Amino acid sequence: MHIPDGYLSPPWWIGLYIVTIVYGIVAWRKVRNIIDSETVMAVAVLAAGIFVAMMFNWPIPGGTSLHFVGGALAGILLGPWLAFFVYAMVLGTQAIVFHDGGITTLGANIFNMGIVDVWVGYAVYKLVTRAMGNTRKARLLGAFLGGWLGLAVAGTVAGVEIGLSPSFPYAVEITVPAMAFWHTALGVIEGVITALIVDYLYQHNSPLVQLAERLQALQPATAGPIAH
Repeated sequence: MHIPDGYLSPPWWIGLYIVTIVYGIVAWRKVRNIIDSETVMAVAVLAAGIFVAMMFNWPIPGGTSLHFVGGALAGILLGPWLAFFVYAMVLGTQAIVFHDGGITTLGANIFNMGIVDVWVGYAVYKLVTRAMGNTRKARLLGAFLGGWLGLAVAGTVAGVEIGLSPSFPYAVEITVPAMAFWHTALGVIEGVITALIVDYLYQHNSPLVQLAERLQALQPATAGPIAH
């Protein structure tokens, strides 16, 4: 899902940079009062784990590739505002150091994975756990659906961005099906991995879960999962 340089025309990548930067400013204002050493450590640990998982790419038909993104996982554990900074670090490092994703398209990539994927996954998880009660079954289903739909929507959005950009040789009639179909189909794997990780962390009372509950107590509107 990492869009390389040259795929987006200047109006697109500049516009998405502006949107992402503005969102980042809002996100910082949401979380700045709850930042402490424990929170910074949790963000760094989650960023490192997602960074490693993203390095494993596999090609799929249509000229694109797929990898674990983890947007729903980050949103569930840290909340959507803190999760943004996880992806700012991960994608920034990948683009600058490893040339995975472009510099001009960094704003677009953070937007797709650190905002769209995170919010869709987080919202789906919250809806399921609120509707079913915060049981183990609800968390498993919510995390699975969040991981799956978050990736599917983010992949589709990336396909729209690329297809509408004059710099890319193919229109949305090709880019959207190529991105949407495979990210929806193989997003099932993302959903399964997300559900298994969330379940494991809850079952072992992980410090990440404890932190998420503490953040929720401090800022209920922006923090992580519902307490169990």
